[in-house]
Amino acid sequence: AEKRTLRGAIEKGMKEEAEALTREMLETEDPLELTNQHLIPALDTVGKGFEKGTVFLPQLLMSAEAAKAAFAIIRSVLENKETEQTEKKEKIVLATVKGDIHDIGKNIVKVLLENYGFDVVDLGKDVEPEIILKTVQEQKVRLVGLSALMTTTVVSMEQTIKLIKEQTDFCKVMVGGAVLNPEY
Repeated sequence: AEKRTLRGAIEKGMKEEAEALTREMLETEDPLELTNQHLIPALDTVGKGFEKGTVFLPQLLMSAEAAKAAFAIIRSVLENKETEQTEKKEKIVLATVKGDIHDIGKNIVKVLLENYGFDVVDLGKDVEPEIILKTVQEQKVRLVGLSALMTTTVVSMEQTIKLIKEQTDFCKVMVGGAVLNPEY
């Protein structure tokens, strides 16, 4: 029999299996390690497969759902751990761009950043470029993270970046998402 792995369950889009394995592994493994060693590489593999055309949208979405389910368990464990860090680092704005309703990647990044002490302003999903800009300007935020899962919403990402670059000289942008490659 093939060894059951969390990474494999996510890549195959097996939600219940991913949840069960996450609960099992959390007994012995660190939640952040689990995220870095299993969730992120699995989503990465599926994203690359989608880019190459070996993985199709339904599979991509099933994998995202499995990762989301596993991550919900990890997040509850992380939130229960008292954070000793009182001093918050800088603010970072995170948003899934206009037209895109997928936020698993953004949510993983959010929890990781919060665990490293950053003050994350999460604007949610399907966010207008103007709202992102307004938040950046009002709160003088120096870093924005934008997420897009679909090729169709990369246009919104471009518009948002353009707007931020035109209207501020203090804010940098980082991007992520299944369809993003170095050319984008």
